Amino acid sequence: MSSQQGLEGGDATGPAVERPELRFGFMALTDCAPLVIAKERGFFRKHGVHVELERQASWANVRDKVCHGLLDGAPMLAPMPLASTLGLAGLATPMIVPIAMSLGGNAITISRALHERMLELSPRGLDAPGVAAAALREVIRARRDAGEPALRLATVHPHSSHLHQLCHWMAMAGVDPHRDVNLSVIPPPSMVEALSHGQIDGYCVGEPWNQQALDSGVGVPIVASDEIWGSPLEKVFAVTEEWAERHPATLRAVVRALLEAAAWVDRSENRLETVHVIAGESHVGANVETVSASMRAPEKRTLRGRARTHHIFHRHAATHPWISQGLWYLTQMVRWGQIEKPIDMRAVARRVFRPEWHREAALALGLPVPATGWKTEGEHADEWLLAGESEAIRMGPDAFMDGHVFRPDEVIGYLESFEVSDLRVRLDDLALFDSDVEEVPEVGV
Repeated sequence: MSSQQGLEGGDATGPAVERPELRFGFMALTDCAPLVIAKERGFFRKHGVHVELERQASWANVRDKVCHGLLDGAPMLAPMPLASTLGLAGLATPMIVPIAMSLGGNAITISRALHERMLELSPRGLDAPGVAAAALREVIRARRDAGEPALRLATVHPHSSHLHQLCHWMAMAGVDPHRDVNLSVIPPPSMVEALSHGQIDGYCVGEPWNQQALDSGVGVPIVASDEIWGSPLEKVFAVTEEWAERHPATLRAVVRALLEAAAWVDRSENRLETVHVIAGESHVGANVETVSASMRAPEKRTLRGRARTHHIFHRHAATHPWISQGLWYLTQMVRWGQIEKPIDMRAVARRVFRPEWHREAALALGLPVPATGWKTEGEHADEWLLAGESEAIRMGPDAFMDGHVFRPDEVIGYLESFEVSDLRVRLDDLALFDSDVEEVPEVGV
């Protein structure tokens, strides 16, 4: 069966769901699109579940409500289920990720004043992410020499892709995120206001809040997340481990609905309808023009005149919850001192990122799916082909801006390779917990 046939003709047969009435949370961001479309175009209903969507004020609210059962599940920032499972934000609540929801979509935006100062100190301009990071370093040094306060930069959550992208970008130029700038957390919809009032000098956030800063003249987006890491895992769908064990048929239905919705949204001809659906006050709450500009078809999305992929919802195996990408985020949590005790990182990544759920759904729907849960990150500057269960899958570039390559079986060496870090655990101790890479099991009944 072809991919197209699977998308349009997949059936909803299977065991009755244990929980037909569900409540999912979401944040006011354009990458809520697959979740919203799954409801509005009937994909959830097709697979036997009725879903109510509840917009949340912050990522902390999303996490807490899922942990305490006030929400059945929600899209989350990729590191959040890992942090919850490890108890890094309080009481440990194990979570699983049965499907990923998007690649890319973030950017680093700075105030116009900071942008002008960086241009003054950068004779080469700011066109390349490494050059822009070096310009930021020079501003930081100049401010320090003049006795001025440190720059204030914001991300959306302590355990977020945004934090790691911002830190990765700065560290490439020798900027220490924990010593050279002041980092804070601000909910995504409040970023532009905070920047306009001078409360912060810049931020890393998802769309449409970079586009809105540009449209309003408040800020300048200078680096897209896919310039830092070619195909950055951004959002995942998460439920608690206990919830998944109690509702396996329901979770299967949800994963299938989200997978179909992601494939639908990722078609260029469906982007305009998607924009009009998600832009309203009940979802993103931004004007249609801003949302449209932040979510144009990939071939029309540009930054500094170059084509950008930006939001990817299904192409390039975007919905596959790679264990290796969960492991990469764990290495960054170690690198920046969020993990302070030695753990078996590969075992944690395997426990949380569960590609067998996604693989089962994709095969049932006749959609392409990778044959493994592990891959190397950073080897490809251009598109490449990945072996799939039934057909090869065209993948996007995955190179890191610093040129490093992440191999799942060499995590200790990867951590040792960084010149700027804030380790709170000895790598020798971490190595004692280092388990082997292995293939993922089949989904249990």
